[in-house]
Amino acid sequence: MQLRHDPTYFAATLSLPADRRPAMYALYGYVRGADEIADNCALNGARRAALDDWQHELQAGVERGGSDHPVIAALVDAGPRYGMPLELLPDYMDSMRADCDDRVRMRTQDQLDRYMAGTATVGPVAAPLLDAPDGAVALLRLLGVAFQLTNFIRDVPIDWQMGRVYLPGLHEDDLAERAPSARMRDHIAQQVARARELFDDSEALTGMLPSPVRPGVRVARSVYLRVLDRVEENGYDVVTRSNRLRPWEAIRASSSALVS
Repeated sequence: MQLRHDPTYFAATLSLPADRRPAMYALYGYVRGADEIADNCALNGARRAALDDWQHELQAGVERGGSDHPVIAALVDAGPRYGMPLELLPDYMDSMRADCDDRVRMRTQDQLDRYMAGTATVGPVAAPLLDAPDGAVALLRLLGVAFQLTNFIRDVPIDWQMGRVYLPGLHEDDLAERAPSARMRDHIAQQVARARELFDDSEALTGMLPSPVRPGVRVARSVYLRVLDRVEENGYDVVTRSNRLRPWEAIRASSSALVS
């Protein structure tokens, strides 16, 4: 699942000790499962109930020490084995519930920040797998927010097609007309600058982690920073220009991170 949906994180996970990779795959499988529920338009009004069921399945699995669902079973096994704070995952689920409305509009920066803080709880949950010291947990959160904000910048037109506008300040007329107006470009430029600040503020994280896991973090950072470079190269046009990296560009960004 991780390779199919997110090759960047798959590559980063490969830097973990082999015995910890299944735990990271299980964590990814759980949060990806929630994301797919929230994105499943076929469920219509049942998405919140399906998310509740997914969350309750994990809670029940933790309480009884197992589950019939392979992803939940793997995560329940990994949690106590590595000291993963699975109790933080309801915050992630709350962010997924925000995606269940037919029209999602983040009207204020506070709304966006709350959403991203929820999705960024994945970092602290994964911290024990990285042997991250206590002082690194806050930086893992920051890095998670940086990743999420970069995704939102890159995926503005895709999210719009799904009825979602995550970046407050974007005008729906510009999105509907696919018009990269000056006001839209200015707003995207501000969000890119904010994302870069988050990457800068979390830069010390890599040096705080054990040597074996540093390459994976460097790769993920490098690929996402290259996305921001692309947005800037395209003049902050996120509606008529593609800001997704071609495979060879992601490989180049990854390679440069590994030799730096």
